[in-house]
Amino acid sequence: MVDFRANHKRYRIRSPENSRAGAKAYEASLRHSLALGEKLDLKRKEPCDDITFEKFAWRWYDQYVKTNNKPSEQYAKENILRSNLIPFFGPMRINEITAERIQQFAAKQKVTKISPKTINNRLTVLGKCLKCANEWLEIPLPRIKLLKAQPPRTDYLTPEDCKLLLDHADGQLRTMLILALRSGMRQGEIRGLQWTSIDWQNRIITVRHSWDDTSHSLGSPKNNRERHIPLDQELFKLLGSIKQKTGFVFLSPYRKPYTRNRFIDDLAKICKKAGIRKIGWHALRHTFATQLVMRGAPLTAVKELLGHSSITTTMRYAHTAPSTLRAAIDLLNPRTVLSADFGHQMGTQWQQVICSDIFKIDRP
Repeated sequence: MVDFRANHKRYRIRSPENSRAGAKAYEASLRHSLALGEKLDLKRKEPCDDITFEKFAWRWYDQYVKTNNKPSEQYAKENILRSNLIPFFGPMRINEITAERIQQFAAKQKVTKISPKTINNRLTVLGKCLKCANEWLEIPLPRIKLLKAQPPRTDYLTPEDCKLLLDHADGQLRTMLILALRSGMRQGEIRGLQWTSIDWQNRIITVRHSWDDTSHSLGSPKNNRERHIPLDQELFKLLGSIKQKTGFVFLSPYRKPYTRNRFIDDLAKICKKAGIRKIGWHALRHTFATQLVMRGAPLTAVKELLGHSSITTTMRYAHTAPSTLRAAIDLLNPRTVLSADFGHQMGTQWQQVICSDIFKIDRP
């Protein structure tokens, strides 16, 4: 929104460009028109009867996606537009896309045996595009109902599998595996880790970079969240033994940043050598979180270490905290009863009383 005052009058107008820079430029043009004594036609709307979804989608991609999304996200959205959304919605006028048409799209996708999660990803991109159409063209925003999808499976290694994995790895790859298991860093964050991101005095890694294969450059971590991870003694010594002043911590044998495919292939070879199932680097991140929760770490601390934007994502590990779940179930034990506090000072509140004997209740 553009919001400013001129000649003792307030102007609050929706900007045609959905970005801060675009809104500032729009405000400058409005101020210029007012300075010249021109009248502003604030009720004028861009006609959308002849704007097809395909035409608007590429406009949205050029003006919004390229401005606000990282290269990897741009690539994913472009692929969804080109392969799925435009073939179905392309010829339709942007103001004719209704909730029923969107449901028809979802039904057609489901018939092809595509997973609900993948369909939801495509519907999410459609929703973002139509939301911008609602803001820019002031057309009605249709409701998009996502499909019910199975929660993602959390794959992690047992301590025995972790030992097997490390026993069959050596050199730089072993250090990277230990880093993944002891820090929970994503594979892109490990590949993009810089020496300047390690605080040797306080033994802390600051996760501020991630290597992007699409742009072949350093980008920000997921959710653009910088986080701090303490180093344990073993990992601190390992990194200290190969310490450099600047540059990438890990480089391929060709002295270049690791590619995603090379990273995955190297881990697959170690899994085969160790005789364990094939896993991805993200399973090591799950392993880090699972081990923490199983040993009693608070979920809020795990959330910060993993860099989750919401505690809801971290809750997937809650079932691995047996002590917490056991304590909850133990409340049903006959030796644990609830009695009313008959003192009027507590009113109608209930207090938990632990029985020292099943037939004898000791007042707290």
